[in-house]
Amino acid sequence: MKILIDIMSGDHAPLEMIKGAEMAAREFNEEIYIVGDENIISNIAVQYDINLQGITIVNAKSVITMEDKPMCVVREKRDSSMSIGLKMLANGEVDAFVSAGNTGALITGATLIVKRIMGINRAAIATVLPLANPVLLMDSGANLVVTSDNILQFAFMGAKYMEKIYGIDRPRVGQLNNGTEYNKGNSLQVESYQVLSESGLEFVGNVESKEVPFNICDVLVTDGYTGNIFLKSVEGMGKFMLNLVKDLFYTNLATKVSALTMKEKIKDIKHRFDSSEHGGAPLLGISKPVLKAHGSSDAKAIKNAVRQAINFVKTGINNDIAIFAADYDEKKILADAEKQYGQAEV
Repeated sequence: MKILIDIMSGDHAPLEMIKGAEMAAREFNEEIYIVGDENIISNIAVQYDINLQGITIVNAKSVITMEDKPMCVVREKRDSSMSIGLKMLANGEVDAFVSAGNTGALITGATLIVKRIMGINRAAIATVLPLANPVLLMDSGANLVVTSDNILQFAFMGAKYMEKIYGIDRPRVGQLNNGTEYNKGNSLQVESYQVLSESGLEFVGNVESKEVPFNICDVLVTDGYTGNIFLKSVEGMGKFMLNLVKDLFYTNLATKVSALTMKEKIKDIKHRFDSSEHGGAPLLGISKPVLKAHGSSDAKAIKNAVRQAINFVKTGINNDIAIFAADYDEKKILADAEKQYGQAEV
């Protein structure tokens, strides 16, 4: 299996990306490819004593920055590390692509270069929330405006991901809303509630944000705008609470002694809420595995994003999504035809 990493993108690129690639190459028995400016990569490897033996370097002349417009990936910067990486994936030269770069450009490039799975209307960023029990947030930032059809497809794709990756039989699906009643929210939430209720999924209804950490659902669906705000709030609050715990245990000598007796438990709590443990968020709905790593990813996060990519490929999730999409598309065509025929009869 060949996993390609965009070395030039991200807040800590290229150093942390290169370190992450080295860690992945040592830990996983797969072929690791990296794409970026080979001169910069070689110089950093020498400077920081990073062993790139066994890692294949693909040269790229430019990089897409966080300030660049999304369409630059297929226009002005077709020679960038992100664009070249997506083309290699589309051409079958690698099996999965990992990037911590510009989210808009990555989604645009994945959609236009790699293409969506036939029948899937929108790709979505599937992010595992850093909670005690894994909850998959769909969508966490790809689509600002969606329809109830999109929400339904997000739910099916998310449920399949949790089933394959986490081994959850019939994952519970909830819709993020400002109340639990069926008529809460705007027209999108009300309509989506009805569609999800009739979907055959294990739909648990609307879920308020305050209930999400308490194992009420396995997949949480919403539009990308709301999802991204919710995700950033969860991540920020997690860091805030961990800092509070740290301050508490370092108040005085007595609390420091207490901290020593609870060292392993504190480490476990930190591990649970560490978003870098999950590595990357897959773009579900894209025909081949594309994973979006956090912009602030360090080497550990990149290594774990590679692990996610490997699992994604091995489980064949895209095959299951393609089967669902074809069936969904056929049923929708039949329903529309039946509706049109019924109206003609009247």
